[in-house]
Amino acid sequence: MSNLGDKFAKKTARVATTKQVRLKLVYIDFWSVLKISFLLAIILGIITVVAAFLVWSVLNQTGVFDSVNTLLQDIAGAGNFNLFDFASLPQVMGFSVVVGILNVIVITALGAIWAALYNLAVRITGGVMLGFTNK
Repeated sequence: MSNLGDKFAKKTARVATTKQVRLKLVYIDFWSVLKISFLLAIILGIITVVAAFLVWSVLNQTGVFDSVNTLLQDIAGAGNFNLFDFASLPQVMGFSVVVGILNVIVITALGAIWAALYNLAVRITGGVMLGFTNK
């Protein structure tokens, strides 16, 4: 019985060696890149709209718009000029939504183009060599 216990103890005391594997990336699936780039673009669009709202709110609460409005009235000499005609909350939010939608279209298209170009370049170069370890 002690002999069996000694064999088991020796097996567990052995140090695990790390194994390195070299793999070559020779293909990127077009549809998976398209879906991932679309989701990331949606997230970035949401961040854009929220950031625009927060920046506008902070500038409005701190009185920056009133100061800039007064400065522009003094410079232009027009007493009927109002900055909120150009930078009201609905206009800023509408603009940020349009920018977010355009970002979704552009980022999704760029992700798809990148995947297609990589797959074409792999045919010429053979791919990218990657090293992995099990550590």
